[in-house]
Amino acid sequence: MLKITEIFYSLQGESTRAGKPCVFVRLAGCNLKCKWCDTNYATDTEKANELSIIEIIDKVKTYDCNFVEITGGEPLCQTECIELTDRLLDLGYELAIETNGSLSIEKLRKDVIKIIDFKCPASGMSGYNMYENINYLTVKDELKFVVASKSDFDWSVDIINKYKLYDKVDNILFSAVASEISYSELADLILSFSNRVAKKVFRMQLQFHKIIWDDAIGR
Repeated sequence: MLKITEIFYSLQGESTRAGKPCVFVRLAGCNLKCKWCDTNYATDTEKANELSIIEIIDKVKTYDCNFVEITGGEPLCQTECIELTDRLLDLGYELAIETNGSLSIEKLRKDVIKIIDFKCPASGMSGYNMYENINYLTVKDELKFVVASKSDFDWSVDIINKYKLYDKVDNILFSAVASEISYSELADLILSFSNRVAKKVFRMQLQFHKIIWDDAIGR
């Protein structure tokens, strides 16, 4: 059984697949308390529905969509999440999982698209980043940094260079905490970055779902 906040069909709002139709399976619960969290409602496990893996898959099958993303909260807080990913892959789904990077991704199969949200200092959670996860990345996986300031961006660049993340994945994503830094400022930081080797994989992203739908929660 897994604790589920919601299962829904929408457009992917982030990552390199932004704009692509997607079935989202949002697991309940999280082990972090990020300052900028925009899905606090997903941390409440008491209000979550308990569903079996078969029930989850049956719900996913009701949508005519082959792309599924497992998210949270933090989905890897529930150990049964690994079995869910295995079952979905065996059924032929294109599968992504978004994780905060504080828990091991070692048991996830290589064909799962792993989107790791490295926590920057302003989030208050940067001390929880599990850098061992870098060992399990493939080029198709994606790394995300949500930045609130130039110092967050500079910290991100230091991490990228320290671990040579530009050699690990094809896409490193930057998001702006909209209440703290403007999109144009973040864009200028990316464009002015001098390391051409690293910058070739840099990509700025917006949260399309929050632009399209007025009732979406903003950062």
